[in-house]
Amino acid sequence: MRHFSQPNPKRSAVRVTGAFPAPGKYSLTYCDQCGVCAEMCPTQAIHEVDDHYEIDPDLCTGCLICVDECPQGAMFTHPDEEKPIKCVSCGDCVAYCPRQAILDQDGEVAWAGVEAKKKAQTAGR
Repeated sequence: MRHFSQPNPKRSAVRVTGAFPAPGKYSLTYCDQCGVCAEMCPTQAIHEVDDHYEIDPDLCTGCLICVDECPQGAMFTHPDEEKPIKCVSCGDCVAYCPRQAILDQDGEVAWAGVEAKKKAQTAGR
């Protein structure tokens, strides 16, 4: 969501994929910050900043080699952007998920606090 300066889950750099029939199963695809994209980028437009990788839009040519080479499938294009985007581990998805379905590494939802952690533990997440 940081990419578009607004809390809109449809513009998140985390992909949520649903598998149905009911009750359904959802999976998240997000960047694990492995750095393969940076290694493969021919213009060095992807660089490490504070333990995560960011794309420099001024250096990126939009060749999409990073998208093809990403082992997680976490680099992708968005219809509103000419260049690829990726998760930068900002945590906004945790704070803005309307269903409180995305938890941080401690099992908490940032804006829901302890109650969300209890729900997650009870639900077996």
